[in-house]
Amino acid sequence: MKKQHVELTETDRAYFETLVSQGELKAKAYRRALGLLELHRGKTYKVVSEILKVRIPTLSGWVARYQKNGLQALEDQPRPGRPIKISGEERAKITALACSTPPEGYARWSLRLLADKVVELGYCEQISHTAAGSILKKTNSNRI
Repeated sequence: MKKQHVELTETDRAYFETLVSQGELKAKAYRRALGLLELHRGKTYKVVSEILKVRIPTLSGWVARYQKNGLQALEDQPRPGRPIKISGEERAKITALACSTPPEGYARWSLRLLADKVVELGYCEQISHTAAGSILKKTNSNRI
């Protein structure tokens, strides 16, 4: 049976070796670069998968991405997910509103009151009180 391996270009091989030796990569990118280098050096998929503790289909995916995208194969691909509905500017306005004085008749902002006021002021079309709380939690605000 013929050994499976990867043919890296000379510049890519030198680049990967430099990256691996410097040790300043994220762990995922380091493992990908090391895996591709080991395959280039003639090791089999099975041996490299045991060294890096990854499955063979994972290695095959790395090789396919390298052959398709070149050096871009080290980087993570964008992942699908729900798009952000509230922009950073809107979040800043919500935080600023929470830090302002509460409406007359209230000692402090409640999350429900804040969410209602945000919609009333037109910062965003709709927001739940839990989403408002999450925004404030991410800013380490202790206002509410």
